Amino acid sequence: MIHTAVLKKEVIEYLDPKQNENFVDCTVGEGGHTEDMLGRNGPEGKVLGIDLDPQQVAASQWLHVQYKERVVLVNDSYTNLKEIIERKSFGAVNGVLLDLGMSSAQLVRAHKGFSFQIDQGLDMRYNDETNYLTAEKIVNEWPEEKIKEILENYGEEKFAKKIAKNIVEQRKLGRIKTTFQLIEIIKDATPSAYWRGKIHYATRTFQALRIAVNDELENVKRILPDAISILAPEGRLAVISFHSLEDRIVKNFLSSEAKKGVLKILTKKPITASRDELSKNPRARSAKLRVAIKI
Repeated sequence: MIHTAVLKKEVIEYLDPKQNENFVDCTVGEGGHTEDMLGRNGPEGKVLGIDLDPQQVAASQWLHVQYKERVVLVNDSYTNLKEIIERKSFGAVNGVLLDLGMSSAQLVRAHKGFSFQIDQGLDMRYNDETNYLTAEKIVNEWPEEKIKEILENYGEEKFAKKIAKNIVEQRKLGRIKTTFQLIEIIKDATPSAYWRGKIHYATRTFQALRIAVNDELENVKRILPDAISILAPEGRLAVISFHSLEDRIVKNFLSSEAKKGVLKILTKKPITASRDELSKNPRARSAKLRVAIKI
């Protein structure tokens, strides 16, 4: 399955790569945004592409064929951005992109359990080697109150209490191991009207578990100040978020830094996908792009 990078036109317009400038794509995925940057920042400009998921880094290796040493790919967490820049002796950085969405490949990848449309094990880790917490461990071993909290805080799930209670009741009968088992538990805990909503009734629970497993919101909070610190003056930070929790963190951070005189915000309101893009890629509907320039 080919992943389509979202808001490509808008990202390249706001980052505005020029000849010989260097950029960092903190979530390189399959290389869609990185390719656009490399197409504009030659002949000497480089892009450092980082991804916590080793399979995503493998999927972006094709960039080396065309762009050779102008692309530097690293399998690591973007929370280690400053250390990676130092380790790779990467020069002055003129722009940083943080695309917080998941790729199509990640959603359907076997045994990960990110998608509720396929029956898989409840894993949800981006990187098996550095993370020992799985969604299966959370639903089977965490206290009911803690499960309720993550569903409320990370999923904004209004039936969090009932779902958490049902999870705990069901695990007494046997370990909850698969996505389809969990979907049935969520369905049994929610009213039938909820099943017919705009989004699938399991969406918020799955989102909450994925965020908890990968510590996603804390990672966003950690990366933002580091991204600003490594930017050269007039360098730009672009962040694409996909749900309100992430967007709130980004919005508040940019506002705070703008008040301090560190940044100038270039997007008064978040940029969203055009009708044309939505017709080709419905997954872009929740994407929000915010951009700021370092003063």
